[in-house]
Amino acid sequence: GAEKHFLPAKLINGGIAGLIGVTCVFPIDLAKTRLQNQQNGQRMYTSMSDCLIKTIRSEGYFGMYRGAAVNLTLVTPEKAIKLAANDFFRHHLSKDGKKLTLLREMLAGCGAGTCQVIVTTPMEMLKIQLQDAGRIAAQKKLMAAQAQLSSSSGAGAAEPAVERRPTATQITRELLRSKGIAGLYKGLGATLLRDVPFSIVYFPLFANLNKLGQKDPNVKAPFYVSFLSGCVAGSTAAVAVNPCDVIKTRLQSLQRGVNEDTYSGILDCTKKIWQKEGPMAFLKGAYCRALVIAPLFGIAQVVYFIGIAEFLLDMLPKHRA
Repeated sequence: GAEKHFLPAKLINGGIAGLIGVTCVFPIDLAKTRLQNQQNGQRMYTSMSDCLIKTIRSEGYFGMYRGAAVNLTLVTPEKAIKLAANDFFRHHLSKDGKKLTLLREMLAGCGAGTCQVIVTTPMEMLKIQLQDAGRIAAQKKLMAAQAQLSSSSGAGAAEPAVERRPTATQITRELLRSKGIAGLYKGLGATLLRDVPFSIVYFPLFANLNKLGQKDPNVKAPFYVSFLSGCVAGSTAAVAVNPCDVIKTRLQSLQRGVNEDTYSGILDCTKKIWQKEGPMAFLKGAYCRALVIAPLFGIAQVVYFIGIAEFLLDMLPKHRA
């Protein structure tokens, strides 16, 4: 039968999936940002678990969710755009009902990734500032403590002033005031470099893995197949584009820790990381990112397939023409 392109339902599904996903994996994403942002001089965290334990100790449990509000607000439109765009492009690339070639599947993914950055870039720009604020504050505290030790003459030193942590709204206002809309789109190039290849790898890989689990091409694959396909395709694509993610995180961070490099652009950033931190630095946070992306996409695909929304929309009274 012909697929009915039921966008509102898909958008609601994508949204619900996104919200569940973000809530589950946000702390891991916070660890990813902090690990990617540390440069060799001042390393606060040795691993993901070390980062999460220290964050809970210094910022409490909710500290792990700094920046989650931005994500929860924007993840729905972001996922919605991505899934809808992929569908749209697949629909238009599969003219006369023929099966999509791999190249066309990749093209559809490419289109999806390109559309999605409209929301992704500003969302992650804000999220990164909020997620990384705690690392920079902790670093300053550490430096202050070290300075105190070296100059401690036994005099009771003054307590350091408590820092006010900026909110997403304050950061947005500040960016818009100083740099205009472009301020929110800092790192757009790096986001494209990450999300377009990601979608090119992810969507065809998912479609083909999912096909393996279908006994009959006309019957939907069982949901665990979709879940596993989403997880495998997601983590594979995530690790593949991790170098671009590291560059993006570094470029989008406005605040730098003590003695940390600043970067003028993608090439400058790539060169400095390669020279000062070595090629392995491009895999910083890859493990976290795979852990974040796998369930996110697994959940998204399942919700998408089961279609909570179709069920909800069927419950609504039908509009009689």
